[in-house]
Amino acid sequence: MSSEQHAGLSREFIERQRQRLLALRNQLLGGEEDDLARKRAFQLEHGDEAEEEEDDAQDLAQREVDQALHNADDHRVANIERALQKIAEGSYGLSDLSGEPIPRARLETMPEALLTVQEERDREARR
Repeated sequence: MSSEQHAGLSREFIERQRQRLLALRNQLLGGEEDDLARKRAFQLEHGDEAEEEEDDAQDLAQREVDQALHNADDHRVANIERALQKIAEGSYGLSDLSGEPIPRARLETMPEALLTVQEERDREARR
């Protein structure tokens, strides 16, 4: 019995998940490229215009928000890459921590899930 069958997941489900993971990865990475293109276009349009201190403060606050979002996206992309690796290895749907099956409903909601809900909660509580 393969680990895919052990996790109770059909090959069809796993293939659909693989396609979803690839699309999510492309969406996240594409969004980053779009953001960089917008910033470049703004700089080209506005050049080195004088900015007021208030604009600087707003820019700094926006950069902090952008960095937090970027970090979250980086973490999610890493999880997507790991989930794709698990599909290739035949261990998709099994927790990286315990090897326990991750419920199908969780995988449908979050195809890049690498842990069970309880394991994820425990990890967050330790942070």
